[in-house]
Amino acid sequence: MKLLKKILTKLNGLHYSQEYLCIADGSFQQPLHVYLVDKNRVVKDITNLHAFVGYCPLIFAITSDNVYSETVNIAFSTKTLLSNEILSAKDAIAFLTMKKIPGFSATGDNIQFFEGAKGSHHFISRFHQNIIQLNNRLYHKKPGNVFLAGNLYKQVQIAYSTPRNISLITVGSNERFNLFPTDLHGPLDETKYLISLRHEGKACRQVTILQKLLLTQVESTFYKTVYALGKNHMQELKHRNNFPFSADSSANFQLPIPESAILYRELELQDSFIHGIHRIMLFKTLSQQGMQSNEPSLAHIHNVYATWRHKQGLTGNYLLR
Repeated sequence: MKLLKKILTKLNGLHYSQEYLCIADGSFQQPLHVYLVDKNRVVKDITNLHAFVGYCPLIFAITSDNVYSETVNIAFSTKTLLSNEILSAKDAIAFLTMKKIPGFSATGDNIQFFEGAKGSHHFISRFHQNIIQLNNRLYHKKPGNVFLAGNLYKQVQIAYSTPRNISLITVGSNERFNLFPTDLHGPLDETKYLISLRHEGKACRQVTILQKLLLTQVESTFYKTVYALGKNHMQELKHRNNFPFSADSSANFQLPIPESAILYRELELQDSFIHGIHRIMLFKTLSQQGMQSNEPSLAHIHNVYATWRHKQGLTGNYLLR
């Protein structure tokens, strides 16, 4: 089996060994555009108007006063296009078909949620895609690992072809805290913010009980520390000395601010619902404060897209762990 795994790894066509590649978000050149499309006609550019809040299943959130249909098509392209322009098939290197799902019961009426139904891309050849899918089936079904079966794995690869910010969440009180990363989040407007956590995780339980948290964007140079904090999703609250906190605290909640902070938001839980493995939570933004830092923030992308960029001669300046 070890020999087979080595063979599949050698044949997968990927240029980088790590599945997710960290980047300095501000320095990432020529990212993809994300469009809502209808019969190859651009409805809207949603590159900066959607939040990626779930990977099992794949879930996007879009805030709009327009009511979208039960099924939407989303295209990823290098082209810069306006509404009503035609996006030809050759100019779209990835597609997602998504279906509407129920959202919050009492709040956020203009937030629409969509679950991935099918994804396809041209980041790497069909042969290499099949090799990766086979490797996924054989070796990613492990205890404690969320297995992305079938086409879902391809949908997730597509979702991470747009840089996803990795921020840190501080939660706790009375000198007992937790600090853990999230990339399933995003602002809906100046007063609403979405965060998604695995609903069976200890971190999610801590947030739902305490209902207040600090969400901090951090410098990209902090990437190794941020990834190492991933295990804290399943950890209990601990004394603050166990975490890389600075000496500063947030303005209202007095929660400790992590080192290398660029910007923090103080968020208060308003509503939530469970879908798949995720609890998707709507927060009210109570304050936002920038720190004295000129460094770009931390984000990451998937290897299949990074491989496509490499073949196109596009730089990545990846931060390899």
